[in-house]
Amino acid sequence: MQPEINFEELKVNGIKVNYYFICPRKLWLFDRNISMESKSDKVLMGALLHESSYKRDKPKEVLIDNLISIDIVDSLNIREVKYSDKMAYADKMQILYYLYYLKKLGINKKGIINYPKQRKREYIELTPEYEKEIEKALVEIDKILKQEKPPPVINVPYCKKCAYFEFCYG
Repeated sequence: MQPEINFEELKVNGIKVNYYFICPRKLWLFDRNISMESKSDKVLMGALLHESSYKRDKPKEVLIDNLISIDIVDSLNIREVKYSDKMAYADKMQILYYLYYLKKLGINKKGIINYPKQRKREYIELTPEYEKEIEKALVEIDKILKQEKPPPVINVPYCKKCAYFEFCYG
């Protein structure tokens, strides 16, 4: 059985959970305010898609504890809008983290990830197994963020399209 974690000490913003599942190095760099996203066309395209999608849905961009920003909230679900499903696992873990976070606040919801460009949506439910996975990730994120040096380059195919490519390989 996994020991109880101290959520108050380990909670982070959602993008850090997403980055953990994409690349620990990107997570570490982002945490140090080394942000390459502002120069990324893909990030800009995602922001534009996010702004133009689901205009009828209210409220948009709900910020909780100045830490997690949920794209759309309704009575049953929280929803995230993503540009592409290329990082679907990281997207799923991010919304699971939001569901976990809300559960810690006494709010139980389900999640939906919308990929409007692909006209696709994924329905997400927080299970005890996913809760354990989120807790394990939070412990690992904490370890990574406490390192003095960034984790090594992971060298996977999607590195070539990453906003941090020049930083890691340049």
